[in-house]
Amino acid sequence: MKSFLNFQVFTVKWIIIFNLGDYSLIMLLTNLLTKGSNRVTVMGWICAVHSVAVFASPLSIMRQVIRTRSVEHMPFFLSFFLSLCGIVWFFYGLFIKDFFIALPNGLGFLLGIAQMTLYVIYKNATKDAEITETQQKGNIELNLSSVEDANPCLANHQPEIKELTTIIAEEPVESGKNNA
Repeated sequence: MKSFLNFQVFTVKWIIIFNLGDYSLIMLLTNLLTKGSNRVTVMGWICAVHSVAVFASPLSIMRQVIRTRSVEHMPFFLSFFLSLCGIVWFFYGLFIKDFFIALPNGLGFLLGIAQMTLYVIYKNATKDAEITETQQKGNIELNLSSVEDANPCLANHQPEIKELTTIIAEEPVESGKNNA
């Protein structure tokens, strides 16, 4: 319990450092190193980069969804509202002709659409690593297409597993007999 509390304190410290320290440093350096309209351009680019970073943060989750074929860690409504927020701010940026608002939010809208598309594709998908059994004429067929994904330790033994599967499949399975 104490370790978890230490981790929480550590996390809060870093959030404060990044939110207050980083942005204070950016404001200070922008005010000291730039003048006039150039200051607005520099601050606009800094804010645009941070906005894109916020919208792009779910990319690691998108990679995990593709790799595991599961949307367990990517809630649909988060992606939906990310897209909604992005499109609203995109059009606001277009109406006031502010490139620094329109560009990152347009990109955020596209990333949100990509997340929702992944959600629709993988919401009912089953994992490829699962072993499926189907009976065809008394033979058992095992799906071993991704032995390496299911258990990396078995990757070196894949030929022996296929040979064993072939031997099992060659023996006829008769219903009604108990092999005790």
